Amino acid sequence: MELNVIKHSAATRQRPQVDEADRRLLAAIQQGLPLIPRPYAEIAAGLGISEMQVVARLAWLKAAGVIRRFGVVVRHHELGYSANAMVVWDVPDGQVSELGRCLAGFDFITLCYRRPRRLPQWRYNLYCMIHGKNREEVLAHLEWMVNHCGLQSLAHEVLFSRRRFKQRGAIYTSGKRES
Repeated sequence: MELNVIKHSAATRQRPQVDEADRRLLAAIQQGLPLIPRPYAEIAAGLGISEMQVVARLAWLKAAGVIRRFGVVVRHHELGYSANAMVVWDVPDGQVSELGRCLAGFDFITLCYRRPRRLPQWRYNLYCMIHGKNREEVLAHLEWMVNHCGLQSLAHEVLFSRRRFKQRGAIYTSGKRES
């Protein structure tokens, strides 16, 4: 199988043409990448193409908007982290980027992002997820963040997870052929 990088005109960029090679590649990655040093090489071997072709084609699919985001789903419980809390902050709009960078720099933070406020019901605009082995560890991490980033005067809430939701990556193919 050969993957050729196809250039699209502005008119076709709206809906890029995904061929059979693309569908096979998307099907190969939708269950996640293998946890090995060179996952793209293994995917390439399964598809009968080179590792470089897999990387180039994934980059093109991302640039074309077929793949919107390429990320990692971490299964925290399997790693021994059973306490998870989303901390929501009411940060002055002009300080969100700076404080977000400070919070995102901690290794126990796995998500840190800005969202619009929904006044008057919801005043919070900066979110971060803290993971720990237990609630006490999470609260100790929070205290460290508050002191290190100078957040003492900012309103916030700590929202501990009560249940675990299944996390998974995007589904690109259903197993049925597209027409």
